[in-house]
Amino acid sequence: MAGPAQGVGQLALGVCPVCALGRVRRLAPRSRGAARRCRPGRVIHRCDDCSRPPACGRRPQKNGSDQAIGRSRGGLTTKVHACVDALGNPVRLILTAGQVADVTQGAALIEAIPTGAVIADKGYDSDALVNIIEATGAEAIIPPRSNRNTQRKVDWHRYKARNLVERFFNRLKQFRRIATRYDKLANRFNAFLHLACAYIWLL
Repeated sequence: MAGPAQGVGQLALGVCPVCALGRVRRLAPRSRGAARRCRPGRVIHRCDDCSRPPACGRRPQKNGSDQAIGRSRGGLTTKVHACVDALGNPVRLILTAGQVADVTQGAALIEAIPTGAVIADKGYDSDALVNIIEATGAEAIIPPRSNRNTQRKVDWHRYKARNLVERFFNRLKQFRRIATRYDKLANRFNAFLHLACAYIWLL
């Protein structure tokens, strides 16, 4: 390019950066009185002076519902409530967080299941649950707690059959993916849990 170097310097100084950015990541409209070119050394003010993105543009938390993960003595755990038949085969499963008491899911486990007796441990000892069982015409074989004022009679011979549900959990823990819960979402963990139950049914 022919000519003095001063002309090249003036040409370079004529290039102006964008003065402002819009809120929606678009170029802000130029006002009527604004000059087309910025003078050298001019302070450019941004529309957004915060370093973080705006709150309105943040993505909502994915899968924020209950994932059946709770905190108990062992840390973050999941509790599997199970109901088995007279042969030890699973009939119904319910997932809850680890700190949820067993008795809270007792009525849901036996709902609409025809049976002559319901056998459970002391964790299911509740007057409300016993009344629900007896209302269906079944016998509640649940040992009473030691702090009860009136101790309820228990058929200890039939109570020995409670080992069927313990055997079921022993088979279930043989699946490493269930014993340690590799799945983050409750529906995926529940799906593999039912797949393992189907395998147990076929044994």
